[in-house]
Amino acid sequence: MLQVNFIRQNADFVKERLAVKHFSQLNLVDELIALDEKRRKLQFERDELQSKVNAASKEIGNLMKSGKREEAEALKAEVAAIKVQMEDTSELADLETAVHSILVQLPNLPAAEVPVGRTPEENVVVREGGVKPVLAAGSKPHWDLVSQYGLIDFELGNKITGSGFPVYKNQGAKLQRALISYFLDYNTAAGYVEYLPPHMVNEASAYGTGQLPDKEGQMYHATADNFYLIPTAEVPVTNIYRDEILNANELPVKMTAYTPCFRREAGSYGKDVRGLNRLHQFDKVEVVQLVHPETSYEVLEEMVLHVEKLLQSLELPYRILRLCGGDMGFTSALTYDFEVYSAAQEKWLEVSSVSNFEAYQTNRMKIRFKDEKGKTQLLHSLNGSSMALPRIVAALLENNQTPEGIKLPKAVQPYFGGEWIK
Repeated sequence: MLQVNFIRQNADFVKERLAVKHFSQLNLVDELIALDEKRRKLQFERDELQSKVNAASKEIGNLMKSGKREEAEALKAEVAAIKVQMEDTSELADLETAVHSILVQLPNLPAAEVPVGRTPEENVVVREGGVKPVLAAGSKPHWDLVSQYGLIDFELGNKITGSGFPVYKNQGAKLQRALISYFLDYNTAAGYVEYLPPHMVNEASAYGTGQLPDKEGQMYHATADNFYLIPTAEVPVTNIYRDEILNANELPVKMTAYTPCFRREAGSYGKDVRGLNRLHQFDKVEVVQLVHPETSYEVLEEMVLHVEKLLQSLELPYRILRLCGGDMGFTSALTYDFEVYSAAQEKWLEVSSVSNFEAYQTNRMKIRFKDEKGKTQLLHSLNGSSMALPRIVAALLENNQTPEGIKLPKAVQPYFGGEWIK
């Protein structure tokens, strides 16, 4: 979340940046400042009272030593009265709660590089790579190919659980395993430490990365234990360092993890969600970094190149988009989306997002470091998909289909144990 001191000192700037995200409740900024002013005033008054108590307590000791018992007792009575006055902390607690309740409603401020726009059509294409394949007549979309080659059974998944929970089988299951292993090896070779985290998190973890209170409607909630099924490995992995203070020489912290991801995707219907295009459970490999605030945008560009090279190794046509303010996530300061071209569907499919959250998440999680001067500061957090599997698989199947079968890219073949799906 944003920091109150920054908002108070830069109110107009905060409103201007929030407007880039098309955040409509700009009045909350003024409300927060007014509440914080009351809180600061009340805290100052309490601090003054505490200062009086401390001074009086010292004076009482001196009076007792001097044999001035009556004066000391009178001063004790004054101290007792002040302490009674200080015992009622309800007003201060209510103000702190009110300030916090507004803070969690404010999204992160978009960086200066974020394009002004409201819809995905206003995102900016940074660059494109690869060559769009020209498919032969009679080529099929992936939902027909997986049936033809016996790779995925959507109906069986619907029987076992429900729509959006596919069952991978035979070479389809093998391809999933191959891609996950390849993506993890690719990340660890670049210095990321691999984790295998829990697939459910507590409320504090979901709050820490900004899923709560913004996205509770999109998360599966195990109410008996108040756990949430993770929508991405970003949630448990970033929380590894919650409430930790690192030393500057430990930076950057680079982490990667494979997990299944669970998303309710409420309101998603129609042809754009057919097959693997949108699922309630899917596999994804994630990369997360915790870095010095001065280097986070340099690291963001490094992470974009990292994902781009991975896509290039998959021999898929791709493009990189810088998201406009209206299409950005709640917690992000700057996001790049990666899309691959699906030749059979003749459309671009999003397969990765790489984002800089600056100190928005780390302020919630109190992830800090001590700089060279011993001063404690908030770190910056970044994350990216490296990669999400469903649409990668869809594009691999569709773009590489031939009359002889589906030919896999060279980088994947050693992990799959073969060149073809037949």
